[in-house]
Amino acid sequence: MEKLEIIIKAEELVKSAMKGNDASHDAAHAFRVRDLALSLAGEEGLSSSPDSLLTIELAALLHDIGDYKYIRSVLSVLLGARFVITVSILRQDPSEGKIVEDFLVKENVDENIRTKTLSIINGMGFKEEMDRLGGGNFSAEFGVVQDADRLDAIGAIGIARCFTFGGNRNMVLHDPQIKPRSDLSKEKYMNKDHQTTVNHFHEKLLKLKDLMKTKAGQKRAERRHKFMEEFLLEFYEEWDGRA
Repeated sequence: MEKLEIIIKAEELVKSAMKGNDASHDAAHAFRVRDLALSLAGEEGLSSSPDSLLTIELAALLHDIGDYKYIRSVLSVLLGARFVITVSILRQDPSEGKIVEDFLVKENVDENIRTKTLSIINGMGFKEEMDRLGGGNFSAEFGVVQDADRLDAIGAIGIARCFTFGGNRNMVLHDPQIKPRSDLSKEKYMNKDHQTTVNHFHEKLLKLKDLMKTKAGQKRAERRHKFMEEFLLEFYEEWDGRA
């Protein structure tokens, strides 16, 4: 199948599978990450490889399908209410849902590209990096896709997404008595009970700048990170009635 045809099919899957998500993890997020990843790929000198670009575009588009935070809505959309597989069967592991893998096989994506795409998706989440912050080997394709996803989590759009997600989960906006957690493990990070939306900046978002894998990503992250710091300073002053 031609690359353009595969991408069109992937875009259709993204729209259908993510239409039940809130705006922090909707199809628009996937499309922004795709555009960012391709832009970073150009800056990192990957544009000369069609296979690399296809891998990057597919991984960026499909990276949040089967996200553990939305697995119920994904299954409902794709399978219909009569055939919903319980989350317990999937053991809350989105990779076991095989949604993306089945799509790539069905569309006859080259095995090498398919393997690389799935590897990127399965390893790019922040929770997957909790025990190895800043370490590990990664491919150039992995670097640009992960950086693109993390760039969309910070800056102005990142702030908007953070509060959208927190509001959707009925999280407290801010509580000075609830301090950000430190030394988070993967399990603790995934447990959002009794956490505030603002604490998410300290537990994750403000850490992302230093976790960028590419020089292009690092450069863009500087501006977005600074914007978040300025926002939080203003937020705390207004919260305390000092501004």
